[in-house]
Amino acid sequence: MGDYALLLAVLVSLLVGFVVGKVSERYRLQQGQLVDRRKVRGSPHYLQGLNFLISGQLDHAIEEFQRAAALNLDGVEVPIVLGNLYREKGQVGRAIQTHQQILQRPRLSPHEHSYVLLCLGFDYRHGGFVDRALETFREVLRLDPQNRDALANLEKLHADQHQWQEAYEIRQRLAAASPPDEQTRHRSILAFLENELGREALKRLDYQEATRCFEAALDRDPVTVPAYLNLGDVRFHEGDLSGAINWWERLIRVSPDRSYLAFDRLASAHAQMGTKDRFAGLCREIIAGNPQDWRARLALARHLTTAGQPQQAFDLVLEALATNPYPVTLHQAAWQILSQLDLAPAQVERYVAANRDAVFFQDPHLCVRCHYRSTELLWQCPHCHEWNTFVEERITPSRDEGEWLSQPGR
Repeated sequence: MGDYALLLAVLVSLLVGFVVGKVSERYRLQQGQLVDRRKVRGSPHYLQGLNFLISGQLDHAIEEFQRAAALNLDGVEVPIVLGNLYREKGQVGRAIQTHQQILQRPRLSPHEHSYVLLCLGFDYRHGGFVDRALETFREVLRLDPQNRDALANLEKLHADQHQWQEAYEIRQRLAAASPPDEQTRHRSILAFLENELGREALKRLDYQEATRCFEAALDRDPVTVPAYLNLGDVRFHEGDLSGAINWWERLIRVSPDRSYLAFDRLASAHAQMGTKDRFAGLCREIIAGNPQDWRARLALARHLTTAGQPQQAFDLVLEALATNPYPVTLHQAAWQILSQLDLAPAQVERYVAANRDAVFFQDPHLCVRCHYRSTELLWQCPHCHEWNTFVEERITPSRDEGEWLSQPGR
């Protein structure tokens, strides 16, 4: 009987624990009273607010959530959402006030406390209160050292202020708190942060430290393109022109689609070394590997123009325009060459015919995360602060390349 009674007591304890657990999911003790957590969620105002939120109608969503919050003045879920909506509407002061009021409530759970603090950090950051945002995110991490949202935002705040060492250390903590399938992305970002540390050392003319940082970046991620450029720059400043060329040409082999970033450097360096033909050969190799590469044709055209071969240069520019008729730089090069050719009528006619329907603009770069646009390639988006997210947006030419290349005189 003793064993049976013990077993019965264990089963009863398990049953009671299960019931209490299910009840705690629904109810929460606040100020000595049981509060039904589903009361607000089941209200028509809460559900209607969600519908408005999903459809992007923030003003209506705020109105409905305010009505839902009035049903339970002790609840924290709806006020948190309201504060976040105020922030999204640009009402930062109201968002800060709402989240601060929630923090003053007694008996907040540790999870609720850290989450409201996190929202308050977002408010401060959105409002430009950098010091307050930094301190608030640090407070979140004191409560929850593995909070990835707080770590990510803390890193971005340091990066905004070019505090690269602090940003690097925070990213290391964020990587340690992340699952294995995200480690590749973290290594890439750490490599870019190493590159920024190297750039700071390069500004100080500390070539040894700059080299260490750039090489560390490549050890983390061999396709960190700016590190190749910067290592070449270090060698150039040290007077090692051959070493500089080596690093810049390695960039072309590692990332052919970014090779244009090294064209001006290589053209100048090979001219100083007396190896101009080597640069022309590189351009031709790139064109052979990627016939759509208009920048390699432009670089080769500029080289041929300098070498006194404007007609061959003009042919290359027209080929580049057939591939991509929109960049302003191509049209500038075309008119410079036409000026050298004394605006020969036949050549002008070829140019006009090839570009009659073109729209001139500087080739746009687009962040694939937030769709921020830039006229130049950026390694970090100034809007969403993500790294290495820019791609060149290409517009399909209005006519087939074959038609453009078959213009009179081709």
